[in-house]
Amino acid sequence: MAKATSPAGGQSYGIRRVCQVWGVPRSSFYAAQGPAPDSTLPAAPPARRGPKPAITDEALLAAIKRDLETSPWTGEGHRKVWARLRVRDGIRVSRKRLLRLMRENALLSPHRARRRDEDSHERQIITTAPNVMWATDATQVTTVQHGKVWIFGVAEHWNAEFLGWHVTKRGTRFEATQALAMAVRQQFGHLSAGAARGLALRHDHGSNFMAEHFQKQVRFWGISPSYAFVSQPETNGVIERFFRTLKEQAIHGRIFQTINEVRDAVRDFAARYNAEWLIEKNGYRSPLDMRLDTDLRRAA
Repeated sequence: MAKATSPAGGQSYGIRRVCQVWGVPRSSFYAAQGPAPDSTLPAAPPARRGPKPAITDEALLAAIKRDLETSPWTGEGHRKVWARLRVRDGIRVSRKRLLRLMRENALLSPHRARRRDEDSHERQIITTAPNVMWATDATQVTTVQHGKVWIFGVAEHWNAEFLGWHVTKRGTRFEATQALAMAVRQQFGHLSAGAARGLALRHDHGSNFMAEHFQKQVRFWGISPSYAFVSQPETNGVIERFFRTLKEQAIHGRIFQTINEVRDAVRDFAARYNAEWLIEKNGYRSPLDMRLDTDLRRAA
């Protein structure tokens, strides 16, 4: 047909028209015009279509492995690797491309979120400034000499910063106030009446937090309680997520002999977490970096 001429125009049919009629891609036509492949040579891999990337897959994979080997954290996903390479090393690639390479080379974290049933919580507790809402909760760690010990913690909803903590043998209402006192003193400079006026504190319905002593102390500092839903820990998700990170990075896999070893582990991790742990909602910045950037913008 390509050699035939149009009876109306007297010209030969173009390649585009011929390929449309026969339903053949033009690329197949042009490929057929080339020399026959040499069967004695191994077949070359198909060439990458589109613009050539600034960094090859091999070089990007090497950068990924180097980042994972040098990172002080374990179990991180591809998003944080992508953010570090982008910010720290200036390697600007598609996140999906990095995910593909990590998946093909078995470099993804084995951690997977459990499927949960739908609930009535709208997940709209979002703060855009510091000291609007904090969260507090407690967890337990087992030691060889002192048995189970309690870790109380306070976290900032705005940037997920870890503000206060207290490690103790008992988990009563009195110990629950110690972590909060540490956070109030750090952020407001004193513990007098109304020191944290206007602040809301998210906590669950545990007996130590619902006790009269704890509630009176909270109100003395001018803090309003904000109750999480019963049997729905995700409604106090900021502090719950911090405790999960603490356990994954500093608790699990270790044998603690004494309560002091737990205190040292929490103290060291709190400093590293606030300074180095990248958080997606912070634009892949650490809690302290986000606070510093905000303070600089306000001062400008």
